[in-house]
Amino acid sequence: MMFIDKYPISVVWVDLDDTIIDFATNARTALKRMYESEGLNRWWTDAGQWADDYERHNHALWAQYNTGDISRDYLRMERFAMPLVEAGVARADAERMSRRFDPLYLDYLAHERNLMPGAMDLLRYIKGIGVKVGVLSNGFKEVQYRKMDSAGVTPFVDITVLSDDIGVNKPDIRIFHHAMQQSGEMSPGRHLMIGDNPATDIAGASNAGWHTIHYLSARAAASGIPKAKGCLVVEDLLEIKTLITP
Repeated sequence: MMFIDKYPISVVWVDLDDTIIDFATNARTALKRMYESEGLNRWWTDAGQWADDYERHNHALWAQYNTGDISRDYLRMERFAMPLVEAGVARADAERMSRRFDPLYLDYLAHERNLMPGAMDLLRYIKGIGVKVGVLSNGFKEVQYRKMDSAGVTPFVDITVLSDDIGVNKPDIRIFHHAMQQSGEMSPGRHLMIGDNPATDIAGASNAGWHTIHYLSARAAASGIPKAKGCLVVEDLLEIKTLITP
């Protein structure tokens, strides 16, 4: 058992990408490998320009996917097809290339190991005081488990709940209810969510009655992500160790 603000917590849930795993860095490396292996210099002058164009479309599509406005398959096709078409590739060719790029990108991504600063120390601390650790992620099952293995996170995780496994994304309250069922702890007030996304992680968990901590890294703050309201906000994951006690 641990406590936050004197409230007993049985399960600490963490978002995976850009909370525990340094997704932004790992994705850039994977995209650079794609640029080189797939000869994308035919349409982009450098890997950075390719990554910028891909990420612009990918971020917009994920925002739609998280609210249920588009399907998983549409996202995975269009995040590659859109920048290719924009660069001058014929639509049919872009779709053909996208079908090849999607598994290749996920494979490259699965081998990257960068973590957010302090992530491993935080996981060790939580496990060390005898509290369950859960991963609650909107990521794709083909890659999330492999990413956890590559980064060395898996031994510290007791429960993994992916939106891909149940067809419901954060911030939908149903995924939080499912997570409680999986953990065996049905009291919302015994759950704590740590995440970087104010809309999906923090708002979703708060609506489910969970305690929340918004991890707003310096990089996230510089990109314009606002502080979540009505919850604890930290700039460093290691700050969380000072907020929770056995």
